Amino acid sequence: MKTIYSLCALLLCLCLLAPAGIAQTAPAPALRGTVTDPSGALVPGALVQLRGPGGEQRQTTGVDGLYNFANLRSGKYTVRVIAKGFTVSQKQNFEITAPMVLDAQLVIQSDTQVLNVDDEANKVSADPTANGSALVLGEKELTALSDDPDELSQQLQAMAGPGAGPNGGQIYIDGFTGGNLPNKSSIREVRINSNPFSPEYERPGFGRIEIFTKPGTDLIHGNFFGQYNKEALNSRNPLLTSAKRPQYRQDMFGVNLTGPLKKGKASFGLDAQRRSTQENAFILATTLDSNFNPVSVNQSILTPQTNMGISPRLDYAINANNTLVARFQYNRMSFDKQGIGNFNLASKAYDQRNTEKTLQLTETAVVSPRFINESRFQFMQSNAQSLGDNTVPAITVAGAFSGGGAQVGNSGTGQNNLEYSNISTWTRKTHTIKWGGRLRETYLDSTSVNNFGGSYTFLAGSGPALDANNQPIAGTSLQLSALEVYSRTLIFQKAGMTDAQIRLLGGGASQFSLSAGTPTTSVSQFDAGLFVNDDWRARPNLTFSYGLRYETQNNIGDHKDFSPRISFAWGLDAKGTQAAKTVLRGGFGIFFDRISDNVTLNALRYDGVTQQSYFLMAPAFYPAIPSLASLAAGKQPQSLQFKDSALQAPRTYQTSVGLDRQVNKFVRLSAVYLNGRGVHLSRSRDINAPIAGLFPYGDSELRNLTETTGFSRTNQLQVTPSVNYKKLFVFGFYSLSYGRTDSEGQAADPYNLRAEWGPSSFADVRHRMVIGTSLPLPLKISVSPFITASSGAPYNITTGRDTNGDSITAERPSLVALGATQCVGRDYYFTPAFGCFNLNPAPGTAISRNYARGPAAFNMNLRVNRTWTIGGKGEAPSGMGGMMMGGGPPGGGMGGGGMRGGGGPPPGAVMTTPPPGMMGAASANQAPSRRYTITLGLNASNILNHVNYAAPSGDLGSPFFGQYRSLAGGFITMSPGGGTYNRKLDIQLRFGF
Repeated sequence: MKTIYSLCALLLCLCLLAPAGIAQTAPAPALRGTVTDPSGALVPGALVQLRGPGGEQRQTTGVDGLYNFANLRSGKYTVRVIAKGFTVSQKQNFEITAPMVLDAQLVIQSDTQVLNVDDEANKVSADPTANGSALVLGEKELTALSDDPDELSQQLQAMAGPGAGPNGGQIYIDGFTGGNLPNKSSIREVRINSNPFSPEYERPGFGRIEIFTKPGTDLIHGNFFGQYNKEALNSRNPLLTSAKRPQYRQDMFGVNLTGPLKKGKASFGLDAQRRSTQENAFILATTLDSNFNPVSVNQSILTPQTNMGISPRLDYAINANNTLVARFQYNRMSFDKQGIGNFNLASKAYDQRNTEKTLQLTETAVVSPRFINESRFQFMQSNAQSLGDNTVPAITVAGAFSGGGAQVGNSGTGQNNLEYSNISTWTRKTHTIKWGGRLRETYLDSTSVNNFGGSYTFLAGSGPALDANNQPIAGTSLQLSALEVYSRTLIFQKAGMTDAQIRLLGGGASQFSLSAGTPTTSVSQFDAGLFVNDDWRARPNLTFSYGLRYETQNNIGDHKDFSPRISFAWGLDAKGTQAAKTVLRGGFGIFFDRISDNVTLNALRYDGVTQQSYFLMAPAFYPAIPSLASLAAGKQPQSLQFKDSALQAPRTYQTSVGLDRQVNKFVRLSAVYLNGRGVHLSRSRDINAPIAGLFPYGDSELRNLTETTGFSRTNQLQVTPSVNYKKLFVFGFYSLSYGRTDSEGQAADPYNLRAEWGPSSFADVRHRMVIGTSLPLPLKISVSPFITASSGAPYNITTGRDTNGDSITAERPSLVALGATQCVGRDYYFTPAFGCFNLNPAPGTAISRNYARGPAAFNMNLRVNRTWTIGGKGEAPSGMGGMMMGGGPPGGGMGGGGMRGGGGPPPGAVMTTPPPGMMGAASANQAPSRRYTITLGLNASNILNHVNYAAPSGDLGSPFFGQYRSLAGGFITMSPGGGTYNRKLDIQLRFGF
């Protein structure tokens, strides 16, 4: 802890002392300014080009409308400002010999003018933030994506690609981690995979998603929108046998408003949304009827959900050089009848209620033309409550059904998260130096009565064949599914047999568990990260970036997490002032993950004292529930959770090399090779599993140890095209990926972890493709397809048995050369797709983990919009925009009207379009005419109605082995997967002003 406190003090000193030290350096030639529209409102996303001594430089204005070129050479320059919807503004032979101010007020572009901003968008650059593999989505590109926040999140994760790993990309919203996705109408820009080796971020940049929201404006602008769906608009899940479509309905409506509170001083933003969904859970299981015969369960159950959120925002100019952005977000969610679907029957249902409150503050200080400091603070409070009936014991028959009570009971979690970060940027000559840090603290109070009612589990086994009268046939032995074991248990119990007799005939419960003790457990966790980075522009066409990040956290003993990051960008064919059309990029970095606070929480809760978690193998008392007193008196074994004292932060060593190529002024291609090596990955295993019938610790307790001993390897090739031609654009990527790991899921043998090395269910999806575009059609109709495709993912095949006594059915079979007629008996299972499985293989002969491969997936979403415009266009007379020049050292602030906002893009970023409403005025002295838009849209998910199945069942102890049980969900299909529809058609209406 002394190390952590020292880091906090160091971060505070850096924040307080850096501005004073930097400001004393003698000024060098520089150029900065503010870009505004005719009304004086700021224009984010404008491209500023500077051409002169040393070649060409480019920057994109942030949400504050500012640009800043530091450490220039003295001489004459040409300055151009390009923004969508405005005339190109240009000033030639502008001499810069000291820090200068050049503000630009743009003029609305007339219909006859042609703007070459799309030509600029496809240029390549040696800037570290302009890597061609990055996707930058402005307002134009975002129109191709879903309005539904959940679907939008899945689409962004799909575009992030596989580089981030199985948990998906890390999402930042205005520089903050965590939180809910804002309404799409309030998003100004999304950056994906930008500057992947920046030490500012702890997670791999290939997969990082940065979302920037719109600032307030100097005029009132807004959007009212709604979305509707009914089951008649959808197609049915083909696995559902009901002749009638299940009931489904979704109503979503919201509002987004921005406007001034005090012109040039303060502005506001407001987002509000409510979504009500009558969703369905799909149950596909096999149970027993009253005569103990198997009966199929194929049904849908209504699971209503509501989600309400409101988010006000304030942008305030403290003075000419300091701005403050405050944002509050409140979300309330309710989910009824959760916990059912798949094998889980209706009796397992419980309700869930969640609330989340988030306060974000961002203060930006322009200390000098070459030094900017930004401080961010976030407080997030979340509460989750589950309401279920755990008075009825649960029954799980593996691979068949799970019934009984909802053992989650009345449980809940309260969590408070604090986050503070401070980042400084200083430019000196050809160096842009950035440093700072982030501190996070989490306080978690968890109340759990999970499994306080007890649970029985039946697993696959073996037993004699039975005749028509349920009598054993002498000399026979068969493989029994878990459902057959359960059936025999009930049949022979009814016949009055003892548990011992039932087990001789292949019946009997496999496991019993029951928890008791103190429901509430509390834990806190702190982590810190410090970084420094230098972007050195060694030549106009060559940039080196190098930096270091240090991370640490409590609750583990590892405090030596240093992660160096280096990268370069080299314009190969640049000549003099002519910009390069081919850029070679490469980089290396170490990226750390944090050990979750749940690891510490479980170790504290399931220590055998705080809560008792009894776990018995082969219980002889089914279906009775023994008393806690009898379990304690008998010193029955428990399932204990331990945290390895040698825990280390999981880390990835990532290397990449790539090429960006501007094919022509409309097309750009990027190809990048990515190698990832993961070490110290987290996993859990039972370290007291019996060896040759003997328990290493001398008792039969389950000692589940969380440790960081896993490995992974990944090799990927990703090709990213970018097309911008007039009103047509195309974005997306293709990825070829190979990956292996030994840390996915439980080990088949807890003492032989090397045998777990096999294809990764995420990184070894060989082919992935994402393509998005928007096609303008006559009559103001636009068509926006969004296509995702992937090859099949690996999946595991297991025996369904627990033969090593670790309570986990992760054992894998072997394949033997026997035909269908010879593949018989208790230890053999034949399937035409694979051949003959040996369910009790000799050591070292089992198939590899994730031996099988699931089906490929293809999905096409399509949005069709028709827009009507009412009112004036608010255009100014055609002509060049005005440039206001300031000479010498600045003395009056940043200039320009409107508000600056936090969380803007870094200098040198790729061009994006300005937010709506930023260009609604005719001139600086003439009020604009009001313009209204009405947009009617149809959004089709999986418009081709292509059936994308999830991987089939790989449990050899299940009657469903080899069968498809659900539709694929997640990043490719953009659907929950376990639902009852295959194609979904939403009707959308939006009114803007």
